Amino acid sequence: MSKKTRKKSSKENSKKNSGKTSPQSSKTSAKKPAAKPARTATKASTRKSTAKAGVKAAKPAAAKKAAKPAKAAVVKESHKPASKPLKSKPPAAQKPAAQKPGPGVPLVEGAKAPRFALPRDGGTSVSLADYAGRKLVLFFYPRADTPGCTREAIDFTRLKDAFAEAGAEVLGVSADPVKAQESFRDKHQLSVPLGSDQQHEMLEAYGAWGEKSMYGRNFMGIIRTTVLIGADGRVARIWRNVRVDGHADEVLAAVQGI
Repeated sequence: MSKKTRKKSSKENSKKNSGKTSPQSSKTSAKKPAAKPARTATKASTRKSTAKAGVKAAKPAAAKKAAKPAKAAVVKESHKPASKPLKSKPPAAQKPAAQKPGPGVPLVEGAKAPRFALPRDGGTSVSLADYAGRKLVLFFYPRADTPGCTREAIDFTRLKDAFAEAGAEVLGVSADPVKAQESFRDKHQLSVPLGSDQQHEMLEAYGAWGEKSMYGRNFMGIIRTTVLIGADGRVARIWRNVRVDGHADEVLAAVQGI
């Protein structure tokens, strides 16, 4: 083969080879499409890392929300009293209040006599202050000019001077009006003063007004009662549900004994 022929054949071969792709270039071209999945994996990993970061960021936010009640608890605890006991003065001993006689409160011996002021026979008035420094016998009777009340008033009139010698005055009281008291006085020549308590205030204060029964019937009225008040203004003796016979003499003996 001549040199010219060899050159031509070599040129032809080089042209043929230039039209074909080498194995290395094919490998390179095959690797290029494989890079796309690598990018996809990178995006997926980025998403996972972002999701993890979101979870981590959410945890501190939840922790902050959970921490709010703790702060409130701290605030509440700040209002609690100091743990150290505070010294306080013991309360002063209080004296028991004196029991005042009145409606619903029974009068007892030794108590201060309740004050009163009443109209009386003769058109004047009578009060507890009129007998200051002297003994006073109060006899409460249900009704003027009835048999039992008449005997009782006559007995106290009979012993009026004896009571005066013992340093005591006598006063009769009922719920009758003044005119009825004056008629009662004049009819039986009574010398003891008679007071009228139509409002029942004094009668209630001295325990002479309450529930009574007669012939199977209950009603409110005057309970026959006698009260002896000492010169010191305190109740010395009380007689309740009095029986008329001999009662005035018994009271006189009690007055003479104090």
